[in-house]
Amino acid sequence: MSSVKIPEDFSSWLDILNASERFDEALEIAAQTAAAGIELFENLDHAAIFTDPPQRVAGPLKKLGYEVGWDARCYPSPVDGCDYINVSAKLSATSEAHKRGWFDHVAIVHPVDSEAHDLMLGHGYGNPFIHHLTWGIVPPDRHDEDDLSYASRVVPFMIEVRQKIYQVIGEKPGTLICALPPGVVAHSDFDSLARNWFAGTSDDEVQVESMQGGGFLLQFFVLTGGRIEVALRAGTRQTFNPKSVDKISRDEISTNQSAS
Repeated sequence: MSSVKIPEDFSSWLDILNASERFDEALEIAAQTAAAGIELFENLDHAAIFTDPPQRVAGPLKKLGYEVGWDARCYPSPVDGCDYINVSAKLSATSEAHKRGWFDHVAIVHPVDSEAHDLMLGHGYGNPFIHHLTWGIVPPDRHDEDDLSYASRVVPFMIEVRQKIYQVIGEKPGTLICALPPGVVAHSDFDSLARNWFAGTSDDEVQVESMQGGGFLLQFFVLTGGRIEVALRAGTRQTFNPKSVDKISRDEISTNQSAS
């Protein structure tokens, strides 16, 4: 199994009713993923936590050493037809909290209005609650390749990862979202390369877009309702891509995680 860890002191900092359930699911997925020969980073890439007000999560995270709003972005998140705002926090890889297993990033998601607030609380998960946990996939080594050459290895690699996870978990994964450097998507050879990359993959299983700020972020969900996710990240300068967050919020996740 990949060497992975979760923060043992989580409950000392955040009182979240469904935390143990999410951590158990995450560790189970990590074990199944490792059995498929997929290498994960030791710490989770991110946790998405729904909360109202945001200070219930942001305050303790700041004391832990997270930089809240580090990428100077907020990400509108239209979940279940309601409006939420996602603000990310980042933890230094050299911090003591990171050494104890705390996540690289946290998405602090809060409702914009009473409709979103009431729907969020109506499912009985608590306030705050962990919506999903995301493992980071160790990307292929990069040598002296340009972005397009690296994309030609990373995208097929992630397609294979998605297929392997499908085989071991037995549940169809969510959409593979490929946020790639703008120069890759704009390249004159991109369309012909992409046809080869995604041969055998239906159009509704993939979304390709330019990664705001550069770098690579490829991700998909592996459990119904968006409870656990995996992501490959390389050279990014912000936690998420706005277009990806919009797609994920509209089509991939729900505050009702018992729904199919």
